[in-house]
Amino acid sequence: MLTIRYLESSDKAFWYRLDQHLPEKEFDNKVETKRGYVLLLNDKPIGLLRYNLFWDNTPFCTMVFVDQEYQGKGYGRKLIEYWEQDMKAQGYKMLLTSTQVDEEAQHVYRKLGYKDCGGFVIDIPEFAQPMEMFFIKSI
Repeated sequence: MLTIRYLESSDKAFWYRLDQHLPEKEFDNKVETKRGYVLLLNDKPIGLLRYNLFWDNTPFCTMVFVDQEYQGKGYGRKLIEYWEQDMKAQGYKMLLTSTQVDEEAQHVYRKLGYKDCGGFVIDIPEFAQPMEMFFIKSI
């Protein structure tokens, strides 16, 4: 059975196994503000999604990740669709997300109705990465 729920403090060990980019203080904030979700398959956590508010008013998905052995089975799509429905229920009308140009997620976002809307390159040596491309969707 597939379940998606808000992130809880007890998810910390699982969360950090998949997401080492989130500062601990921000983890606590995600729990408190309900800006993170955990995907469970038969009560076993296998995926996560986190977001924040861009411009303080537009939901921006900052990470979707499904455990390696469960990738390619539509679970990431389920997380995104759940987030979209939750954001719509909360009264939001537009969503943003992003991915690096060398990642496959861009194709998933387009299939889900997101449109390319720009990008930027970080060329500061300490933080350099491939171009980050942004996507937008009306809900």
